[in-house]
Amino acid sequence: MKVKILFFANLKNLISKSKIELTIPENSLVRDLRVIVLDLYPQLTDVFSNVIISINQEFAFDEDIIPDNAEIALFPPVSGGGDSRIFITEAPIDINNLLAEATRTTTGIDINNLLAEATRTTTGAAAIFTGIIRGETTRGKPFTTIGLEYESYIPMAESKLNQIVQEIRDNWEQVETIILGQRIGYMDSGTPTVIVICTSSHRDSGIFEAAKYGIDRIKQIVPVWKKEIGPDGEEWIEGEYLPKKGE
Repeated sequence: MKVKILFFANLKNLISKSKIELTIPENSLVRDLRVIVLDLYPQLTDVFSNVIISINQEFAFDEDIIPDNAEIALFPPVSGGGDSRIFITEAPIDINNLLAEATRTTTGIDINNLLAEATRTTTGAAAIFTGIIRGETTRGKPFTTIGLEYESYIPMAESKLNQIVQEIRDNWEQVETIILGQRIGYMDSGTPTVIVICTSSHRDSGIFEAAKYGIDRIKQIVPVWKKEIGPDGEEWIEGEYLPKKGE
């Protein structure tokens, strides 16, 4: 039977390909596919024990049977990962300007517009989280970051974002509107890359916990990876979370 295999992040770099088509025996298991791929691309040997596999945009495991014409994706674990000011004002609070001031850059994500989409007449509170590209990181040694390049397996990412929305609704019934967004492509340091907004009628409705859950789950199961680019080189960054069956 025929299958299409997609490679992401450092895997595609190692084999210099982003996708291939293979003919494999009927009723092959995921563990069989691992052997086939390693036979074809032995350069993946050092990283393959940590590779995650999905079939038709759902996480797959060694004992799963591969269907005919499956779209199979191979990727590493999802990329995971000052001054202060107080003020009192009668003017509207411009979240974009405050964020730009805090990061000394433009935001790239219009949070005010997103918040306008999220609010309704019953909305009395909103919890907002945005992740920002750090200019300096430490992974055993200091690393100066010029920018990050984000890559995503988009169809599966959209599916998993919808899954997270439902998980939030299942756990926090008082949350009204949920917005989850992730940017991809190249962005300079200081740029917001991900946004989570949860709104409700009151702050004591679980929106803080819901927003935190949202970003934590994005970092766990949404297939997005980042390449860290510095003055002395670049490197794909891998997470550590390995999805469980049913996620």
